[in-house]
Amino acid sequence: MYAIIETGGKQYKVSAGDTIYVEKLDVEENATITFDKVIAVCSDDGIKVGDPYVKGAKVAAKALKNGKGKKITVFTYKPKKDSKRKMGHRQPYTKVEIGSIKA
Repeated sequence: MYAIIETGGKQYKVSAGDTIYVEKLDVEENATITFDKVIAVCSDDGIKVGDPYVKGAKVAAKALKNGKGKKITVFTYKPKKDSKRKMGHRQPYTKVEIGSIKA
């Protein structure tokens, strides 16, 4: 059984026991999270697709960690103009462990 959920403007295919990294959520570590925006649920009976979300479907999860990803370097320049700029960025994330899927 798996489900497709939406969080942080992105969609994730999850099963029970999976660990995923999502956009930072405003939760404490070891807190329980419920994802209500379930786009599709696939089980042994078949697949249910929502319009836009499946009614009554929920995915329970546990927040394991809040952190920042690896640093990426952004370098912009204009050739022949002696104009350049170097910046860095670390994207915040929340590590989530999927508990159960209720369809």
